Amino acid sequence: MIADDNNSKEIDKNEFFKLLHDYRIHLSNEEKNELFNEFDIDGSGNINYEEFTKAIVGEMNNRRKNIVKKVFNKLDKNGNGRIEIDDIKDSYDASNHPDVKNGKKSEDEVLAEFLDNFEYHFNLLNNNKSRDGKITLDEFIEYYNNLSMSIDNDDYFEAVMNSAWDMDNSRSNNRQKAWRGDI
Repeated sequence: MIADDNNSKEIDKNEFFKLLHDYRIHLSNEEKNELFNEFDIDGSGNINYEEFTKAIVGEMNNRRKNIVKKVFNKLDKNGNGRIEIDDIKDSYDASNHPDVKNGKKSEDEVLAEFLDNFEYHFNLLNNNKSRDGKITLDEFIEYYNNLSMSIDNDDYFEAVMNSAWDMDNSRSNNRQKAWRGDI
């Protein structure tokens, strides 16, 4: 954010080079370009927050990935390797979403938007621009990789996942509210 001089929410090559200079990181122009390209994962010519954080923090460890896979498998009710609207209807209640209550959107539209979040995060860093409303394990892992970067404790990450997705089935009779934003 400090390096984002033009407030574009991304760092372009000039801002990146200025950042290196300001922090007295002495590299050749070739090394600066190589480093910039390492951060610019999607090749857009800019580094966004997700790319920067992912390059610094890296991927989730195996413990966290296993938790995410366990959640995915729980949500993939029909076992087809994808999470679809029908898979989450029983565990993710959209009926109380403000737009549903006001008649602006159907429950299925809210659920589709919820699922689109997973594809959006995956597509930020991958060339696959598929947005088909069917969440693959890779898309699910990428979403939680982004969340994981902001949680520095494995036990806390596990607690967040267990709470968000009711992994211990303590809320089996109470469906989650789509609009709560706690996932």
